[in-house]
Amino acid sequence: MKGSFFAFLGGAFITLQGVANSRISQDIGTWQTATITQLTGFIVSLLILLFVRDGKWHGFKQVKPVYLMGGALAAIIIFSNVSAIQQIGVTLTISALLIAQLCLTFVIDSNGWFGVAKQKMRLPHFIGITMMIVGVVILRY
Repeated sequence: MKGSFFAFLGGAFITLQGVANSRISQDIGTWQTATITQLTGFIVSLLILLFVRDGKWHGFKQVKPVYLMGGALAAIIIFSNVSAIQQIGVTLTISALLIAQLCLTFVIDSNGWFGVAKQKMRLPHFIGITMMIVGVVILRY
């Protein structure tokens, strides 16, 4: 239940962030917006970390260096979302974002990449992704 709540919360906030970033970028530019978003995200995360103090820094050395680049991906995510929202609107952007996420997670799960348990994809998975793609096409036209 908690996982579903956090997924819903994350989805809502990624949409709100995309809209806010799109508006900010109209005034200052897309890469400037990505910089400010990353900076404010860092500050808020740091403050929460200092407040919560969960003390799990000892495992930092065990993280593979390639995974530490995850934050760098956020700059590309922000730029892409802002650009897409300005060009095709919020609804189509978020719809396409969800389809892209589902397709990539489908590949990751079916191949067992990044240490996740390998999952066998079945017909309902293909049907679900196809239905989402058809939905986006319907939204577009």
